[in-house]
Amino acid sequence: MKVTVIGAGNGGLAIASHLALQGHKVNLYSIFQEELEPIIAKGGIELEGVKESGFAILNKVTNDIELALRDTTLIMIVTPANAHEKVARVCSPYFKANQVVILNPGRTGGALEFDRVLIEEKIENKPIIGEAQSLIYACRKISPTKVVIYGIKKSLSVASFPAINTKKLIKIVNEAYPQFVPAKNVLETSLNNIGAIFHPAPTILNSARIELAEKFDYYHEGITPVVATVLENIDMERIEVARALKVKVQSAIKFLRESYGVKADSLYQAIQNNLAYKGVKAPTTINVRYLTEDIPMSLVPIASIGYQLGIPTPNIDSIIQIGSTMLKIDFRISGRTVDKLGLRNLSSNEMIDLVNG
Repeated sequence: MKVTVIGAGNGGLAIASHLALQGHKVNLYSIFQEELEPIIAKGGIELEGVKESGFAILNKVTNDIELALRDTTLIMIVTPANAHEKVARVCSPYFKANQVVILNPGRTGGALEFDRVLIEEKIENKPIIGEAQSLIYACRKISPTKVVIYGIKKSLSVASFPAINTKKLIKIVNEAYPQFVPAKNVLETSLNNIGAIFHPAPTILNSARIELAEKFDYYHEGITPVVATVLENIDMERIEVARALKVKVQSAIKFLRESYGVKADSLYQAIQNNLAYKGVKAPTTINVRYLTEDIPMSLVPIASIGYQLGIPTPNIDSIIQIGSTMLKIDFRISGRTVDKLGLRNLSSNEMIDLVNG
């Protein structure tokens, strides 16, 4: 398969190198030339942690988006969610109707936002737009040309917007990733966004350790029983919003069981038992994607939809407010709201009709 990977961070390098080592023809694009130069100089990417580990040689490594998208079938966008709007505008003139675009992940509302941009750009030959529930890998970029995959999810849901195109999307992406399974619609993938649970709250609740530059395992040491209790309550609010939209979502503990095969009686124990999280270090700064991306692109849309549907989200609201105060950014303004997602004044049934198509 001919694949374009957009983004040269942790997930981008993991997807590009792993697919290349499996025999796919991979183009890697980044807007940041300084990310690409070491890869070009070395001739590829070194991958560790999976049976296909080795040195991956890519087809093209470029910051020319037209060249990167030319003649490819599957486009894997692996950038921060707050870059999705910009990526959509940059790519829009070069998309073809036979291409499949997947946001890895979409966070909450990614496909809705992406489609809105293409409509604004008056793109007639729109590709199939989809979003994954999460990133397929637990991984880290440990040098400009080396990435380690700690774990691969056994199953990961994906849907297109509108949902009538999901079958076509699945047929194509399964050539690269048989782990991808169809979700009901993008409300399901968006509200199955587990990063909303596992990223902002633990970062805020460990902020003193992070500011003091303490080195610790983010999941196994940063999520204590008390922190896990906060996560469980945030998780319950997310599930209530999903219930109002008639989509089935996994609880955080069920996500760990189905994605990583972890068995446990509590969320705390499930996190501790997940070997894929072993060695994943905490951030070294508070100005990190776990807050700057996951609050505005994950928690804000959940709270915004919840408010419109009359569902209280007090724990989510508190994390949004504390994160905004800490970073001196009003995430409710910069984040994805019902207005930005084209959902303003829609009832739950109208939202469902919109995403199903």
